[in-house]
Amino acid sequence: MHADLVIYNIGTLLTPNQIAPVRGKDMKNVSSLNNAFIVVKDGLILDVGTGDYDKYLSDFTFMHDAENKLVVPGLIDSHTHLVHGGSRENEFSMLRAGVPYLEILKQGGGIHSTVKSTRESSFDTLYSKALNSLNKMLLFGVTTVEAKSGYGLNLETEIKQLEVAKKLNLNHPIEILNTYLGAHAVPKEFKNNKEGYIETLVKNMKEIKEKDLATFIDVFCEDSVFNREESKFILEQGKLVGLIPKIHADEIVSLGGASLAVELNASSADHLMAISAEDIIKISESDVIANLLPSTSFYLNKEYAPARKLIDNNCAVSISSDYNPGSSPSENFQFVMQLCANKLKMSTSEILNASTINAAYNLGISDKVGSIEIGKDADIVIMDCKNLDYLLYHFGINHTLDVFKKGEIVVRNKVIL
Repeated sequence: MHADLVIYNIGTLLTPNQIAPVRGKDMKNVSSLNNAFIVVKDGLILDVGTGDYDKYLSDFTFMHDAENKLVVPGLIDSHTHLVHGGSRENEFSMLRAGVPYLEILKQGGGIHSTVKSTRESSFDTLYSKALNSLNKMLLFGVTTVEAKSGYGLNLETEIKQLEVAKKLNLNHPIEILNTYLGAHAVPKEFKNNKEGYIETLVKNMKEIKEKDLATFIDVFCEDSVFNREESKFILEQGKLVGLIPKIHADEIVSLGGASLAVELNASSADHLMAISAEDIIKISESDVIANLLPSTSFYLNKEYAPARKLIDNNCAVSISSDYNPGSSPSENFQFVMQLCANKLKMSTSEILNASTINAAYNLGISDKVGSIEIGKDADIVIMDCKNLDYLLYHFGINHTLDVFKKGEIVVRNKVIL
């Protein structure tokens, strides 16, 4: 069979080599090929190997020289708040002065500030802003993202956020999977009627599912936001309408969000900076992905999630940017990877598994992305370095050279095509 694309002269090809979820000590294992090639046909990987690939060539085969660089699977950012209005640089000095994040929220800032901006922003304004962020993510080698709503806190604006992401998914190379996060906070109009807002959430999730606007449902299970019992009810109602649970769990206060994720068979428990030892064991005995977001800890000057305890206790870990305007205002996924090395003490192989195959499993798509193997989508990144150690060592810059999405080159020599 003749190929549409052959990527050749690959210095080192690194890819996960196990069926997801990859957990514990197995996260140290990846496949490495030197002087490798990748053959692509109809957007799918047809062959991967070393040596001769001449049998795949025709006059119509596009040849791409990897120039002896590092090649990895497309990176997957499985927790973002992509679509939102405005920014929150006005809170930066407050955070630096030590004002707690939850206190800023109580004062009407935080999420509430972004809710106001998002409600007031037009569809086109939100689309343009999110498109700019997606372009930055793509340039860093991200080929798939999860995008949450949660800055509307009313049906009209939540739908607007999700419809923006859905349109971007049609128009942008990055694949986007949507999450309904109406339970991000209690809006001001329901300040003294949380029960009424939860009832509204249940009604809204049915319409959002009917409109096919989301795959997942999420809740901010946190002190002064939604407690464990409320979170459980919201997620159970989401499951009833066909949405897959996720949970912002144990980020600031340990409320047992991680054990709730296990109880509900959620796809992921996210943040986990305050996870208990007991809940680490529960996560390890489940297929729930422990999704860690170290750039949030970096920005808020908080403790980092206990990645070593999670991995050493046989948990399956993924990593994400948590891109959002209040606690992680950065699209730089490579910086997230570098924080995992420096602050979470993860090895290069663990970081690769966490940012590709486990992130894909987190989003329910590990059968088609997350590794470079025959039959999967040709989501491929060529890094402008020789090895992954150098990418993590030389921090704060963008190492991505070329990006392929489903076999189409979408970034060449650091420029979006």
